[in-house]
Amino acid sequence: MLIDSHVNLHAHQFDEDREAVIVRALAAGVRLMVNICDRVSNFEAVRRVARHPDIWCTVGTHPHEAKEDPELSPARLIDLASDPRVVGIGECGLDFHYDLSPRDVQARVFRAHVAAARETGLPLVVHTREADAQMIQILEEEHARGAFRLLLHCYTSGAELAARAAALGAWFSVAGIATFKKAEDVRAVVRDMPAERIIVETDCPYLAPQPYRGRRCEPAMLPNILEKLAEIRGWSLAEAEQRTEDAFFALFDRIPRT
Repeated sequence: MLIDSHVNLHAHQFDEDREAVIVRALAAGVRLMVNICDRVSNFEAVRRVARHPDIWCTVGTHPHEAKEDPELSPARLIDLASDPRVVGIGECGLDFHYDLSPRDVQARVFRAHVAAARETGLPLVVHTREADAQMIQILEEEHARGAFRLLLHCYTSGAELAARAAALGAWFSVAGIATFKKAEDVRAVVRDMPAERIIVETDCPYLAPQPYRGRRCEPAMLPNILEKLAEIRGWSLAEAEQRTEDAFFALFDRIPRT
């Protein structure tokens, strides 16, 4: 089973052909998708996509949007996460590349998501960019307060953060960037990720893999990412598919495995 663990199918880029995109994904063998919430205020649109039987969703606020509600509470996230189609908390985290929200606000909102993940038992979907030191500090501090499961999605950060997050039991997802010609540093980290905790994603409509780079990304492009993962790890394609499927259901365990 091919599973796209991170899609943004509610995004405006899909407004003209969303259903056709889903049909193409299914035709390409992508049997499950997780539609990722970009901000709590947009949850209704995110959830609407998850009416499709093969699509689930998360609830959360991306660090770019943290300024929208600097006092976002764990209780608000926990309430929305009671929806049976919600299978994770996030996307949340730190992004110090664009700094579209103040860094202290990003950190405060991120910790609210951690608390919600801890309370609900749902996995935390984490975005991190150019914030390795601050990210691992928060993760280790919060983990010491009580365990929670986490996924570092579309991982492109450093080897030290990856190793220390792995020691906390983190999962990692591999996206189209791993196929880029100049992304050998990303591939080097992928080689050392825990084999039983790697999944795949497209992050569509962003980061289309080779040979589609520069085009709108779609879930139907996921096989190209899986092929690259298999090459990086020295796995057969069938082994890569089985390993990522097993890892996905171990993490997103609210989704029934059929």
